Amino acid sequence: MNFRRIKSWQWALIVLALLVALDWAIRRPDGRTQGLNEAIKAAASPQLKNYPYPFHVMRVEGNTAIMGTPRNFDMPAFRFLGAMYPDVNVKDHDNPAFIALEKTLGQVQDEAKAIVLAQPGITGVKWELDREWLQRHHLQVPDKLPARR
Repeated sequence: MNFRRIKSWQWALIVLALLVALDWAIRRPDGRTQGLNEAIKAAASPQLKNYPYPFHVMRVEGNTAIMGTPRNFDMPAFRFLGAMYPDVNVKDHDNPAFIALEKTLGQVQDEAKAIVLAQPGITGVKWELDREWLQRHHLQVPDKLPARR
């Protein structure tokens, strides 16, 4: 193959394809993570399966599953719930509809955690804000702050 005959736009296309392949290889879940996510799908209740946020394992570190969550200190539940259920007043913390949504969020998150903890080799779960999912759903997520020492 004569590399001199390849035009610059063809080189750009080759480089772009290689970058996409590299990104996919870096981001794809490993076999253990895939197995845990399959376990969630298989054992999930209809409530968990139909919940707007798909609870999942992002990665496994040792015996700990790192699971995605739509809420934490940086993204309070009311912001996530307000975006998913715009007809509910989430600013009134005494609103029965808001209280019910918070309760449901806790229940489905606990269910996903219990399914993962029931799998062999997993002894703990840590929650990590799923920034990519939130951004794909047009929710403003604060920048990740560097770890404090």
